Amino acid sequence: MHFAISIPQRVPDGTFDPAKLHNYLTRAESLGFHSAWTQEVVLGSAPALAPLELRSGTQKIEFGSVPTLSPLELMTFAAACTTRLRLGCAVFVSPLHNPIHLAKSISTLDQLSRGRIEVGVGSGGGGRMFSAFEVDPASLIARFTEGLRLMKACWTEPRINFSGRFWQLDGASMEPKPFQKPYPPLWIGASHPAAVRRALRYGNGFFGAGSSTTAQFAQQVHVLHEALAESKQDPSFQIAKRVYIAVDDNVTRARERVDAGLKQIYGSSGMTAVAIYGPPSACIKGLREVADAGAELIQLHPLFDEAEQMERLAAEVIGEVQNN
Repeated sequence: MHFAISIPQRVPDGTFDPAKLHNYLTRAESLGFHSAWTQEVVLGSAPALAPLELRSGTQKIEFGSVPTLSPLELMTFAAACTTRLRLGCAVFVSPLHNPIHLAKSISTLDQLSRGRIEVGVGSGGGGRMFSAFEVDPASLIARFTEGLRLMKACWTEPRINFSGRFWQLDGASMEPKPFQKPYPPLWIGASHPAAVRRALRYGNGFFGAGSSTTAQFAQQVHVLHEALAESKQDPSFQIAKRVYIAVDDNVTRARERVDAGLKQIYGSSGMTAVAIYGPPSACIKGLREVADAGAELIQLHPLFDEAEQMERLAAEVIGEVQNN
């Protein structure tokens, strides 16, 4: 069982404090966290998970307006601040990227960090402004899978010959390759059963979303285990879960702050069921349930007071979960 921590990304214009983030990252490393993770939000924020309102035959989706730093640049800053802490993104919405550019950036960052990068990718699903990225939603999964194959080719092949539907290369080369061989650990984020099974075909691990409950995550793990048994795949395949969390001795206050934080992200109230909150005993119980559901890596995502929450989690919660 390993624990990871989120890297604070919500930074209103002009308020970034390099020293504060440097101290947070070095403290996370000294506390023994396995890794620190970012997310990708380019435009707006994640769509609301509440039922979508239909207006004139089109979907109307409410978005939060959370100012969010870009993951690759933030991971680069984090790599320069630390020496042992592994760094990841869960997840890059990879169909919105040119896979060659993304592969090059990740390979470079893996070299700069001396092999400390973890890569999470996901197809993204509905609700995103695909027109801004010249992506046809009807081809989303095809772009996702082809893009992953091309990224792997860039990372492993001395001469890249690739004849795909969206991208074609003839005798191209990309150097340097990633520091980690054959490439950094590749996590797939997904929720639909078909997408969960896809994680086994294309990734080294599955990353459960923060917006899923522990019960939903347990169902996804069940699907994974069934698919693993059928495929006789390498049993080293890893399973992780991102968890929104708040340690607060006042349960009512914790619930209110968690609800407000999730509403800012997803644009919808009433989502506290996806989070774990309350006094240390409640957080220990909730995280044990996530571990029992199959998580081998739990990424803790505080919704407020990140530095203070990290200290309380390390001092009062994590050890008790690990010693269970």
